[in-house]
Amino acid sequence: MSDENLEAPATRSGFVALIGAPNAGKSTLVNQLVGAKVSIVTHKVQTTRAVVRGIATHDNAQIVFVDTPGIFKPRRRLDQAMVTTAWGGAKDADLVVVLIDAERGIRGDAEAMLENLANVRQPKILILNKVDRVKPEKLLKLTAEANERADFERTFMISALTGSGCRDLLDYVAKRLPEGPWYYPEDQISDLPMRQLAAEITREKLYLRLHQELPYSSHVETEKWEEKKDGSVRIEQVIYVERDSQKKIVLGHKGETIRAIGQASRKEIGEILEQPVHLFLFVKVRENWGNDPERYREMGLEFPH
Repeated sequence: MSDENLEAPATRSGFVALIGAPNAGKSTLVNQLVGAKVSIVTHKVQTTRAVVRGIATHDNAQIVFVDTPGIFKPRRRLDQAMVTTAWGGAKDADLVVVLIDAERGIRGDAEAMLENLANVRQPKILILNKVDRVKPEKLLKLTAEANERADFERTFMISALTGSGCRDLLDYVAKRLPEGPWYYPEDQISDLPMRQLAAEITREKLYLRLHQELPYSSHVETEKWEEKKDGSVRIEQVIYVERDSQKKIVLGHKGETIRAIGQASRKEIGEILEQPVHLFLFVKVRENWGNDPERYREMGLEFPH
């Protein structure tokens, strides 16, 4: 047989939306599947605000994972925008992956999400995450219960943290996507601009450092990005809060807190860019930014009227 007859398999590509209740592990899973950090991960719920796309290449397929904000009962305008964005991400995808925290099971936000899946026409697969912490009989019961409530093609049991079960998931998704050219260059892992990813990293460090002290009324913007002749980059970012009392919390005693946030963020941004980073953080009070349409546009969210 001549080499001409040995055709390479056709390339496949498509968008796979990950939806789930807050803290089900969507961002951890996207980072695990992509093999690099593209989405911020903290112990706080609702840290993913806008849609983040992580790009994984598996066999002959390019899988664009869409990490959506957690689906929950919205209380504020920002909450409403995040939930609308999440469902929008699901309805635009080729395949919808529904993630359930096996430890928590089907209750609260997860239960409401399953009820709303009837409105999503795309093919759906179910993923039970954190299965290493749950007894097998509970997993079987959970699988049966979830499949009774929604029409899933397949169920996968994984640990997003360790990567267990993720290979099987990638194998299935890669074969399930439609044939077609790739959307992005082979080495690209995210469609998030570097300025925005840098702002997200600082926001993650802010959340990790301040735990319960700072509510969700903070927002980070990269205002200046200057490539220097010596190969380093100078970045200026502004942390916006809503009140003076929050500004004091972010700064900390004698500026200790903001210094620690800056050091952690600079280190990680430098590792991603593979070049020295000079990071300068400023804190500004912008009252009621949660009702400012411009901020929503910058976060990639639709302003709810």
